[in-house]
Amino acid sequence: MKNFTYYRPKTPEQTVALLDSKWGTTELLAGGTDLLDLMKEYVAKPDKVVTLWGWEERRIIGFGNGGRPATIYAQTTLAEIAANGRLQELFPALTSAAGQIGGPQIRNMGTLGGNLCQRNRCWYFRDEHVNCLLKGGSKCFALEGENRYHAVFTQGQKCVMVNPSTLAPVLIALDATAEVLGPKGKRTIELAKFFQAPKSDKDREHTLAPNEMLLSVTIPMPDPMPRNASYEVRQKQSSDWSLVQAAVTFGLSGDKASNVKIVLGHVAPTPHVAEAAAKAIEGKPINEETAAAAGRAAAEGAKPLSQNGYKIRLIEVAVKRALVTAAGGKKYWEV
Repeated sequence: MKNFTYYRPKTPEQTVALLDSKWGTTELLAGGTDLLDLMKEYVAKPDKVVTLWGWEERRIIGFGNGGRPATIYAQTTLAEIAANGRLQELFPALTSAAGQIGGPQIRNMGTLGGNLCQRNRCWYFRDEHVNCLLKGGSKCFALEGENRYHAVFTQGQKCVMVNPSTLAPVLIALDATAEVLGPKGKRTIELAKFFQAPKSDKDREHTLAPNEMLLSVTIPMPDPMPRNASYEVRQKQSSDWSLVQAAVTFGLSGDKASNVKIVLGHVAPTPHVAEAAAKAIEGKPINEETAAAAGRAAAEGAKPLSQNGYKIRLIEVAVKRALVTAAGGKKYWEV
């Protein structure tokens, strides 16, 4: 990898002061599970690496009283999220998703901030010898190349990568917000607006400026708490990337679903809010029939590439099973 200067600031403000006004010259280091690979492959070639582990205070997870929101700080590891009993009680979708990322080594090093801000996993982007659209080139090679793991909801985007974050669809479904620190102070942004589809090497998969950093994520805790669940389809049970993910939240009025939100992961350049699926089940009891109909609605508008048409069926299955799980139904697929 390229030589770099290593910095260990003691506060978030000192960290932000070390960031530059353009991408590529400085990288933040948390668990390093993404950055180390990028640097070894010469995809990332920073002049400065700034660690987040030198801060004098490291907060992890905080819960307010009387319905006040829960806050998860960016340095919280995936293992800490998965193992937190209070989070398991309130947000099983989040803890189950965190507990399925990678293997134990990844979960003990990877962080919330890293999972949300990681670079995409397209093999053309990760290959140092391929000058793709996001590395200054003029072409997305996946459009006509190997694209079996790429997007089916491309929305006219030039790059058909999928957003790699497993926690993002869940947090968007839970109406979470992000607190961001920059040279002008803090600002709050909805997680639903935190991500973008990059178009060139001047963009990232998120909307942060080069001299900003994620501090924490806050999840509202209404009374009563909404039902929530996440379901992922992958080739292997562990140490593998999701092919399709569905995160769902809803309330129950009697036996009927209300305020339904369904967000898909790993099917588009950004987490994909499936509005048609939510409308399909709003005001209806959740059973296998209605959940299956919502799954079919979730796949509406998808335009598969040459090798990833199989994702359509996986979307239908993931949405159905996430809804059944959140409703407390029998997980017939585990029998």
